[in-house]
Amino acid sequence: MKINAGEIRVGMLLEYKNDLWQVLKTQHVKPGKGGAFAQVEMKSINKNTKLNERFRSSETVEKASLDEIKYNYLYEDEKNYFFIDPKSFEQIEIKKDIVGEKGKLLIENLEVAISFYNDTAISVELPNQITCKIKNTDVALKGQTVSSSYKPATLENGFNIQVPPFIESGDKILIDTRTIEYLKKV
Repeated sequence: MKINAGEIRVGMLLEYKNDLWQVLKTQHVKPGKGGAFAQVEMKSINKNTKLNERFRSSETVEKASLDEIKYNYLYEDEKNYFFIDPKSFEQIEIKKDIVGEKGKLLIENLEVAISFYNDTAISVELPNQITCKIKNTDVALKGQTVSSSYKPATLENGFNIQVPPFIESGDKILIDTRTIEYLKKV
């Protein structure tokens, strides 16, 4: 689907120079002299390279059309994560480098949205919030009255995050999967 350069947003996938690119940054510039343009920083999905490109406002670019399907997480092995379609019970495997660091947050039966481009899985989107258990954390210090004082904690999945002083080892908390930050105690 063709879109104007002015409609390019962060997170979009574009087909450009025979490759698939994810938009990392975009800045719309209106110089005093000459026409307006969009300065776009993109990362190649396949080659893992970056590209800075300028598109004039009058130019059009091809937005990649993705199919997004809901799957449930099953298990992992050394190289892959395995998912199942809850409707057709069809299983698929996705390489760990596609999921990335957030693969540690996957728990059995967690529903995720997998984006496909030409029948190839390119990204796995976790729910925005997920419940995790605190493996260990420091003891809160008495007299620490600063309201914004946080202490380090380790989750059972290995992530290290900052939590409020009242959180203790064994507590269940809700975290934001986009930023890997504490939201609230469950």
